[in-house]
Amino acid sequence: MKNSIITLVLTLTFFCCQSQKKNSNAPVGGPCEGCEAVFEYGKRALKAIDTLPGFHQNEPKLKITGTVFKKDGREPAENVILYIYHTNRKGIYETRGDETGWGRRHGYIRGWIKTGKDGRYTFYTFRPASYPDRSEPEHIHIYIKEPGKNEYYIDDILFDDDPLLTASERSKRPNRGGSGIIRPQPGGGLFVIDRDITLGLNIPHYD
Repeated sequence: MKNSIITLVLTLTFFCCQSQKKNSNAPVGGPCEGCEAVFEYGKRALKAIDTLPGFHQNEPKLKITGTVFKKDGREPAENVILYIYHTNRKGIYETRGDETGWGRRHGYIRGWIKTGKDGRYTFYTFRPASYPDRSEPEHIHIYIKEPGKNEYYIDDILFDDDPLLTASERSKRPNRGGSGIIRPQPGGGLFVIDRDITLGLNIPHYD
């Protein structure tokens, strides 16, 4: 009986260690289709502010801004790349025909920034439309690349006043990086979305 208990304990320990080893090799955030697009900014020197194509031609205009914090939620995170993309005012990921890489899927309405020491970021863009079939609320995708981690996605930016953002849709959000549900506030001739991001918050395999 004693030998059987020892064997059981050793077996459970083995499988536990194997499971931990497997998880330690898992990418931060889990699978992420299209996350490689975070590197598609070419040779440009990234700054903390970017203006997406179509900003000047479309309404309503948006200013998406906030601070990226380290996992403690207090210390600003430096040298973090944020990549965003979204649909046009018809709900289409619009292309011009000369796109390469993930631009063929994401379209040309996209942008990149890199945070400075204060962790601040700003994107100037416009409010996207929902897909033509209205299958999802209006949204803006965000991917993250921080030093020492692989790229991963966080919760989309969603609009609190969007009628398609039902209670059921809200409950599905895992709050990766913090909640992405924001009510745009008018200011300075555009609408402001203030979203702070906490690295690692609700992100699988982060540690």
